Amino acid sequence: MMNEEADFEARGLAMTTPHPLGERIVKAEGCWLETDQGERLFDLVSGIGVSSLGHGNPHIAKALHDQIDKHLHVMVYGEYAQEPQDRAAQALLGPLRPYGLDAVYFVNSGTEAIEGAMKLVRRATGRQQIFGLTGGYHGGTTGALSLSTPSHRRNAFLPLMPQVEHLPFGEMEALQQITCRTAAVFAETVQGDAGIRALPSAFFKALRQRCDEVGALLVLDEIQCGLGRTGHRHAFEASGIVPDVLVLGKALGGGMPMGAFVSGKAHMASLREHPKLGHITTFGGHPMACAACAAFLQELEKVDLGAVQAQGTQWKAALESHPAVVEVRGTGHFLGVDLDGPDRVGDLVAAARKRGLILFWFLSRPQGFRIAPPLTAGKSELDAALAQLLEALDEVGG
Repeated sequence: MMNEEADFEARGLAMTTPHPLGERIVKAEGCWLETDQGERLFDLVSGIGVSSLGHGNPHIAKALHDQIDKHLHVMVYGEYAQEPQDRAAQALLGPLRPYGLDAVYFVNSGTEAIEGAMKLVRRATGRQQIFGLTGGYHGGTTGALSLSTPSHRRNAFLPLMPQVEHLPFGEMEALQQITCRTAAVFAETVQGDAGIRALPSAFFKALRQRCDEVGALLVLDEIQCGLGRTGHRHAFEASGIVPDVLVLGKALGGGMPMGAFVSGKAHMASLREHPKLGHITTFGGHPMACAACAAFLQELEKVDLGAVQAQGTQWKAALESHPAVVEVRGTGHFLGVDLDGPDRVGDLVAAARKRGLILFWFLSRPQGFRIAPPLTAGKSELDAALAQLLEALDEVGG
């Protein structure tokens, strides 16, 4: 740990890792974090995908200030009509209605959205079996962890949910395991923690077709890869494949804790009766989170996603040409970069930190690190950050 202040246990806080980063952040603005030592750090991971429009966006901040003067929580979700919920729903569903996705359930996080979607697909189909894909990561709650790839991190909490199985990523023959007993297949459109792996095109199409053949639902998890991150508003739009259920989180709340699962009204109605309150949340659809969400989605409309794609292409080419880099995957501001091992990645994170850059590795792919700067980062800022990153790669060698 970097100093006494970094000792979470001494401060009464539960720790998630024995090696926290240890920085004390006192301010964040745009792409920059400021420490209590007065250092400015360029955020190349957007708070792991949450701060997609940068930190302290003034329009989101104004929406929060305006809402806090009106009211906070007034009733459990779904009972009272609340204007910020209406604005958030309309801003989110406008571009999704042409795909038949015209009903949203707002919750508190991406992992809660996965839990709600798991309940939804079982109620909508009357079936029990659910598949995830190997390499997938969907969250830390019991259902979401059941969907995630078997590993030492997941298996430490066995037994998990029954009738949740896994299909090998990209293997066409395995799709025959999807049958009329299957309620749904959950897949990240681009796997995040696996190192930024997009679903292969042929496999993606065959997966959609197989689900249609047997009446199973296709659920796409875009908690990490959605909402502009890949250079498309929704990552599935690049493939032409439309999900039955879309799961969102991280960036959705504009910095506030928020998730959502989106589907057609007919499917979503299955949670309304038999039993009533088939899914319920006290704080889901919180007026502050919804106010921030509506402002975030309005601001997202102003982002030049073509420029995001072009910048991603530039970074990808520069990194692929460096001798220390083994592989680069992804598009837009969602790149995964492999070096020749976990130790090299650790050295790079430290070398980048010396240059004022924040990088972070993948838990499930320790030989890789992520690059996911805010979508609003300026070209000059990104060019400077790329130059510093290449210097750091020179330092750690190949």
